[in-house]
Amino acid sequence: QVQLVESGGGLVQPGGSLRLSCAASGNDFRINAVGWYRQAPGQQRMFIARITSGGSTKYADSVKGRFTISSDNAKNIVYLQMNSLKPEDTAVYYCNLLTSTLGYWGQGTQVTVSS
Repeated sequence: QVQLVESGGGLVQPGGSLRLSCAASGNDFRINAVGWYRQAPGQQRMFIARITSGGSTKYADSVKGRFTISSDNAKNIVYLQMNSLKPEDTAVYYCNLLTSTLGYWGQGTQVTVSS
């Protein structure tokens, strides 16, 4: 069993920055990849970024050049640095961890971009 805890969300003005964290804990798990997703009210959950255990990254077009995903493998924490935030980035952000057999979701953290 793996537990994921997201943190770092909040209210920020347009053009501002936030850094989200996803901390993983549990017994005997090996991470294949960790991704960030977001869900705005009334919309489907959408892929934002992913990092593999080997360090390869992938981003949605909507966040390329503004968001950066990184990991601290020793601490089992994945970060999402979000810069140049826009009102349309407002959503609940979730992290998703994939092992070789299962996927796990965190509880989500709210990000609101508003003046």
